[in-house]
Amino acid sequence: MLQSAGTSPHPVFYEDLVKQKQNQAPQQDLDRDAFMKILMTQLQNQDPMNPMEDKEFIAQMAQFSTLEQMTNLNETMRKMFESQQQNGFVSHSDLIGREVTYEAKDEEGNKTDKTGTVDSVLFKDGRAMLAVGDEKIPTLSLRSVNQL
Repeated sequence: MLQSAGTSPHPVFYEDLVKQKQNQAPQQDLDRDAFMKILMTQLQNQDPMNPMEDKEFIAQMAQFSTLEQMTNLNETMRKMFESQQQNGFVSHSDLIGREVTYEAKDEEGNKTDKTGTVDSVLFKDGRAMLAVGDEKIPTLSLRSVNQL
């Protein structure tokens, strides 16, 4: 049975289509493997009587090289960020057991300085926080660090 242009698809087919879409991974940008597959397919399927011009091939290889460099840069930046987080955690752990003075707000919302002993260090949203009693203090709020 043929469907006219104005009718909706059969429910069974629609359900299959929805399931396929749900099971698919989110579409990512073109990665280097996909780029190479496209380039190789293009080279294999080109017309032998009218092959790809050198400048087109060089331009595509330059794009591939740029993609590869950006991928490597992303990986290097990720590793550097992880390293900085680890270093920050280690350096902030030296504050455990020390008395700190930090900027806080009183009940009326006015800025005031408070003092307390650092119980632990934690990271929240990539930022170091100091646990002082029941409060979580961002390290940017520190005014001073003292030995006990």
